[in-house]
Amino acid sequence: MNKTVSISIILALIMIIGAIFWGGSRNNTNTTTSEAVQNSEIKDGIQYITVSARGGYMPKVSMAKAGIPTKLILKTNGTYDCSASLVIRSIGFQKILPQTGETEIDLGVPKVGEPVRGVCGMGMYSFLINFS
Repeated sequence: MNKTVSISIILALIMIIGAIFWGGSRNNTNTTTSEAVQNSEIKDGIQYITVSARGGYMPKVSMAKAGIPTKLILKTNGTYDCSASLVIRSIGFQKILPQTGETEIDLGVPKVGEPVRGVCGMGMYSFLINFS
């Protein structure tokens, strides 16, 4: 192996490790409730929480009320990245979202202290819904 190839491999490894380190801290969902967003509304006795999926999930942390039938609305708009592949393990949900549109997911009646966490298929992007 020549010197140029060795240097290229080392630089590539440094870039990959840096991306993992920087990306991991940027997508951390272990945030406090003061950083959470109230993005829910109650219509006809059902709570709807809206999250956008494109280049990650927005908002990353949401606050909602526990003890109410709840549905999650995932909105996509030209979503071609891994955030279109959604997994919510706590409810056994796994689906490729449409590139553009809305997907309604029934979360049942969430309990206090039992958050719902969604993650993309590659584990790069995530969101968290806290219930109080």
